[in-house]
Amino acid sequence: MLAFPVAGVGAAVATALLTFSIGQEWRSRREKSAALARAEQASAALRMVVAELRSGTHPAPAAEAAADAVPALAGELRNLATAARLDGPLESAALPGLAQAWNLARRHGLPIADTLEATRRDVEAETMFARRLHAKMAGPRMSATVLTVLPIGCLALGQAIGAGPLTVLTGTLVGQAFLVVGAALLWAGTAWSRALTGRTGVVGT
Repeated sequence: MLAFPVAGVGAAVATALLTFSIGQEWRSRREKSAALARAEQASAALRMVVAELRSGTHPAPAAEAAADAVPALAGELRNLATAARLDGPLESAALPGLAQAWNLARRHGLPIADTLEATRRDVEAETMFARRLHAKMAGPRMSATVLTVLPIGCLALGQAIGAGPLTVLTGTLVGQAFLVVGAALLWAGTAWSRALTGRTGVVGT
């Protein structure tokens, strides 16, 4: 009678570990995709600003034109345009490279179009490297996924052929202990895999 509640606690701990591991993996993949998307948006905004500057547009209107072309960064670009009109310091959490290059050009009298063009090339090179890195890590990520799912598949296979592994793992204290240890090892394995393959290569835009 006392063993069942204890066994239930073990199963709950294992379930929580597996759920936590799945959540971490999902968030990691979503963050990597978002980082690449932000880098591409920053590159598009820089490209638009440079094109406007090359055509003779003043920097502030050029930033506003880029805001219309890249809605995801419209707020940041309009804030930069406003700060430039007021001759204030240019700061942007989403576009630090653009803000720093713009400040540098104003401070030292450099051609702003050339300065922003150099920043754009850096951002695009960084984004291309990140995409290549992400593609090259696809194989190791798939291998890690297969190795993570394999123990669960083995349990399902054993259950299907009548071996009853779930009965042992959920019905005995020793089985529950193995279940918790196994879930902890699966979590540790996915965390280590993310540490090895999770770098995006995008460090700033």
